[in-house]
Amino acid sequence: MESYKNNINTYNYFLQPIQLLLLGYLLVVLFGTLFLALPICQINDISFLDNLFTSTSAVSTTGLVTKSVADDYTFIGRLAIIIMIQIGGIGYMSIASFVVLGQGKKLNSSKEELLRNDFSLPNDFSIESFIKNVVIFSLIIETAGAMALLPSFSHLGFWNGLWHSFFHSVSAFCTAGFGLFNNSFENFRDDFSLNLVISILSYLGAIGFIVFTDIWDFFRRKKDRITYTTEIILKFTFFLSIFGTVLIFLTEPSVVGLPAEKRLLSSFFQSMTAMTTVGFNTIPVGSLSSSAIFLVILLMIVGASPSGTGGGIKSTTVTAVYAQMSSVLKGGTKVIFNGRIIPNHRLVTASANFTFYIIFLCGGIYILLLTEQMPFYRVFFEAASALGTVGLSTGITGILSPLGKITVIFLMFAGRVGPLSVGTALFSAKIKEVEEDDLAI
Repeated sequence: MESYKNNINTYNYFLQPIQLLLLGYLLVVLFGTLFLALPICQINDISFLDNLFTSTSAVSTTGLVTKSVADDYTFIGRLAIIIMIQIGGIGYMSIASFVVLGQGKKLNSSKEELLRNDFSLPNDFSIESFIKNVVIFSLIIETAGAMALLPSFSHLGFWNGLWHSFFHSVSAFCTAGFGLFNNSFENFRDDFSLNLVISILSYLGAIGFIVFTDIWDFFRRKKDRITYTTEIILKFTFFLSIFGTVLIFLTEPSVVGLPAEKRLLSSFFQSMTAMTTVGFNTIPVGSLSSSAIFLVILLMIVGASPSGTGGGIKSTTVTAVYAQMSSVLKGGTKVIFNGRIIPNHRLVTASANFTFYIIFLCGGIYILLLTEQMPFYRVFFEAASALGTVGLSTGITGILSPLGKITVIFLMFAGRVGPLSVGTALFSAKIKEVEEDDLAI
């Protein structure tokens, strides 16, 4: 027993927490791939690469697929996919830690560090309380969402409608974009109830569990006010939603012919689905104008917020980079946003995250341009959707070459654990400090 413990300690010594986190998600993806390869999961024969693509897409909560979930996978296969989405959405460490806490045990320091890396948590957050909130809030929200969606699927019959409601509720809250309809929600474009419920679920998943915990503690009077992070996330989410909706409403030709209320609903949903990275659509993405495509790409790149189920660069990173740029233009010595000084270590992390994200995105686009004979904007859109874990596509996912699929798989996986985390895990080593005079920026 003592030898076993020593082996574990040696293993942890050579692997950093972020490397263990990456390895954990990789194992979940591989296990999911092998399970989907079983005959009980497939209606039609599906290659290992396509199963790997589906598994990675589910665990990364992306939603891009090379095979139809509805037509090529059995009920068991779809159930496996939604379980992987749940694991990817709230994190495999969260579920495991919740079980440990439910047994009255404490989390050790290594598990706490893994969880902090997975959720990008501030140091002043209680890990144990946070994990309980994550799992409980998720179950309550997804159950309520399924019940609210049931009327929209009632025409499918009770049990089939209940299954569709449950599947899409989990998929929406985890911002996964997986659906049981081959054209997403295009047939439900005018269904106000479904659009509203899916949007609420997506926003709740995208704003992050830090916000949930913060607001919950505020209402229980455990704190006098919400944190600065929560304030930034809520304001950023609100203004970006309005910005995207207005631009699509005013400029997108495919919605111009609709009545005003339906035009507004479609514009809002398309903006919401890109910025929350949920990946559902009520308008055919391939029919969008070039300007709308570019706008959606920008919204996908910005993405959701930290500690949530969405992807992208994240709202707090964009805010920090913007504040830093504004400070430089004004000639200030301190970086201030919304009346608060942003600490230097947060700025460094935000800049590194932003830079790594753009490097991964550009690298993915370049490789796809080499492997696929397709227009630049389609490749750009696909790469941005994959890295942002969005799941929207102009229709090229199913016809990607094997190398193209592998590239998208890598982008989806990197988007789930974070490009900065991937870079840190791959290149974590002691870096020689650079003297101030040796570096010019």
